[in-house]
Amino acid sequence: MKKFISWNVNGIRACVGKGFMDFFLESDADFFCLQETKLQAGQIELELPGYHQFWNYAEKKGYSGTAVFAKTEPLSVSYGLGIEEHDHEGRVITLEYPEYYLVTCYTPNSQSELARLDYRMEWEDAFRTYLKTLDEKKPVIFCGDLNVAHREIDLKNPKTNRKNAGFTDEEREKFSLLLDSGFTDSFRYFYPDMTDIYSWWSYRFKAREKNAGWRIDYFCISDRLCEKMKSASIHTEILGSDHCPVEMEVDI
Repeated sequence: MKKFISWNVNGIRACVGKGFMDFFLESDADFFCLQETKLQAGQIELELPGYHQFWNYAEKKGYSGTAVFAKTEPLSVSYGLGIEEHDHEGRVITLEYPEYYLVTCYTPNSQSELARLDYRMEWEDAFRTYLKTLDEKKPVIFCGDLNVAHREIDLKNPKTNRKNAGFTDEEREKFSLLLDSGFTDSFRYFYPDMTDIYSWWSYRFKAREKNAGWRIDYFCISDRLCEKMKSASIHTEILGSDHCPVEMEVDI
C-alpha cells in the first residue's frame, strides 16, 4: 500500500512557519507532492530523513514551483513537459517507477478577467497529450492544484463564479476531456455526490470560516488502476496555506 499526499503550500517557507513539518511527519506518506513552493534553489534546506527530494523552480523569483518528496528512489525524473514555452515556471515533475509514473502539476491560473485563459487552453492540450503519452507506456498517477472546479458541487457558489477563473466552461470542458482520455478523479470515484468538501478558500471574506471554498486540488489515476485505489481524502482540518492537503492510498 502506498500513501500519496499533495498540497499547494502557497510558499513553502511560510508554510514551514505554520506547522508544515508537523503534518508532514504525522502523515508519513510514501510520496508528498507540493505546488506553489515560491522559491529558488538554495532558499530552504528541509531535513527529511528517508526521503529523496526533487524540486522544480520557476525562473521568476517567488513564483510557482513544485516539489516531490519520495521514500523510494525513482528509475528516472523529468522536469516540465519538454516544451519550451511551458517549462519556465517550474510547474511539472514526473517520477518514473517500474509499475507507474507519478506526476505533480501546478496548472496555470487563468487570472482575473481571464487574462491568461488562451495560454491556459494551450497548456491544457499540452498537458493532456503529455499524460496520454506516458499512459501508453505504463499507468499514471497525477496530482496537484489543477486550478479548476470540475462540477457545480465542487465549489460553494457555482452560479456567481460561472465566468471566473477556475470555473469557466472552457476550463471545465478541458478537465472533462482529460478524464475522458483514460483517467479518474479519485475523490469523485469514492464520493460521487458529496458536497461542501473543498480544498481551497480565499483569504478574503472569512471564506474558510464560512466554508465558501473550491475543490481544485486532485489526485487522478489511470482508469486501469481504479480497482487498486483504497481511499481518497481531503484534509480540510489542516491549516498553513489557503489550500489543504489531498490524499490517496493505492495498493500498488
